[in-house]
Amino acid sequence: MEILGMYLDEHLVLRWLHIIAMAYWLGGEWGVFNASRPLTNSALSLAERRRHMETAYRIDILPRSGIVLLLPLGLHLGHNMGVQPLGGYWLVGMWVFVAAWLSLVLFAFFKRNSPAYMTLTKTDEAIRYIVIPALFCVGLYSLVTGGPLSAGWYAAKATLFSGLLIIGLLLRYIMRDWIVIFRQMEAEGPSSTLETKLDSALAVGRRLAYLYWAGIITMAFLGTVKPF
Repeated sequence: MEILGMYLDEHLVLRWLHIIAMAYWLGGEWGVFNASRPLTNSALSLAERRRHMETAYRIDILPRSGIVLLLPLGLHLGHNMGVQPLGGYWLVGMWVFVAAWLSLVLFAFFKRNSPAYMTLTKTDEAIRYIVIPALFCVGLYSLVTGGPLSAGWYAAKATLFSGLLIIGLLLRYIMRDWIVIFRQMEAEGPSSTLETKLDSALAVGRRLAYLYWAGIITMAFLGTVKPF
């Protein structure tokens, strides 16, 4: 009973953290969406628009961190429930890897106004290029064959998560473009060309955001209801 109690305590804490990460992901993206709206308002001064961009970046660090943490939290919970087979040293290694990845994400956030930002954020993106296809292949294979992620809902959730990471990556590109465009505006002054680039980037981002929210809500449904 004592061992079972220890297991339940760990599992419930992990589940609690998983819920928090999901909440920050969904709610934070809504905050970024609304904070970004004034960026294309040319009636505002450049300084005022940059202030709104800074607000969007400060909000975005919460969902950006939550997304990274969902990977080890989900894998750890899955192992506890017996629906994913990799535990032990592999799971410890995953937590160490994600701790390093999250440190990179946070460091890039604090360096967002420095020349080092582009290198840091591109390194973050490079990690996603590895994580996304790996997660997609394992999730889709398990969804079709029943293994190694043995529960259908868990395999579907992993596959969907990889797809949402792709959308998140595209949104990261757009936010990176904001910095580039605003730096050009500050150096050269606003121009119709730069305003059009900013309008186009935000228009694409808003369309992606609706798909993003639908996917996040579906992922939460799969994890809660476990329909198959």
